[in-house]
Amino acid sequence: MNPLVVIVILAVLFWVLFALPARRRRRDHEAMQDDLEIGNEIITAGGMHGVVHELDDRQLRIEIAPGVVVTVDRRAIAAVAVPDDDDEAVDGEADETSPDPESASGDR
Repeated sequence: MNPLVVIVILAVLFWVLFALPARRRRRDHEAMQDDLEIGNEIITAGGMHGVVHELDDRQLRIEIAPGVVVTVDRRAIAAVAVPDDDDEAVDGEADETSPDPESASGDR
């Protein structure tokens, strides 16, 4: 087989396997950042969790603790937080479906 054909096939394969998925992820991430709304719980690229209080074209203000509001660049938002099912448990009560670590070890 001609070496030029092999190089072209490898280039197309690289583009299909790496470039297209990366472009799709980047486009989805930018759409998420553009669709932010007041009240969304977000996670920044630095790992801070907060609630969106004000939106601007380039920046937003998030509350990271009661009464503590910081300004961050819109592109620093890594994700919109999804509430965990564990958050529904009442203060300190264990989830009924989670295994008990003491009973898992057993008496052998």
